[in-house]
Amino acid sequence: MHDVDVVLPCLDEAAAIPGVLGAIPRGFRPLVVDNGSRDGSAEIAAAHGAVVVREPRRGYGAAVHAGLMAVEGEFVCFLDCDGSLDPAVLPTLVGLVRQGQADLAVGRRVPVSAKAWPWHARAGNALIARLLRRRGLPVHDIAPIRAARRTALLRLGIADRAFGYPLELLCKAAAAQWRVCELDVEYRPRASGTRSKVSGSVLGTIRAVRDMAGVLR
Repeated sequence: MHDVDVVLPCLDEAAAIPGVLGAIPRGFRPLVVDNGSRDGSAEIAAAHGAVVVREPRRGYGAAVHAGLMAVEGEFVCFLDCDGSLDPAVLPTLVGLVRQGQADLAVGRRVPVSAKAWPWHARAGNALIARLLRRRGLPVHDIAPIRAARRTALLRLGIADRAFGYPLELLCKAAAAQWRVCELDVEYRPRASGTRSKVSGSVLGTIRAVRDMAGVLR
């Protein structure tokens, strides 16, 4: 019986899904939350053994929340579905929470090349992370990969349903005096044929930073 679910928000990630699901650690149940894909992502995910959750309301936060509501295990991980992050690090993150060393374990992206993380996305992330550190939260990334206990996350009552979701999570974790542990994780170029909704363009980055700035306000 599994006690860890992996929520993978997904919007048109057909090219990446087989590789991502194939790398999910044994005993971890993948939940692919389809956010309105038109490339057959949901069907491909189901064919590769994932539980598929459909969330018609567009937005990263909407997809993540839908996945969290479908989680059955005691622990939940969140991971981008584009192939940029290695699922093999998930047991380490969960282990920190399971062993009581952290309430929230997150990954700090370390790009393997400039192509993996465009300058505008790095700059936006650095700005927001700096503001978080001023609030006393010792993080350097907005945590696209993270692990926590399901019930604890639900108690935080995160309301954002757009790009501000991960930032609201960190802010509320800080307010609740959670122990947050940050580990370096390798950040690779996305799978061929996929494109980031945030870092794929300057406009996408600006939109994400706008949503996050609203959370901070």
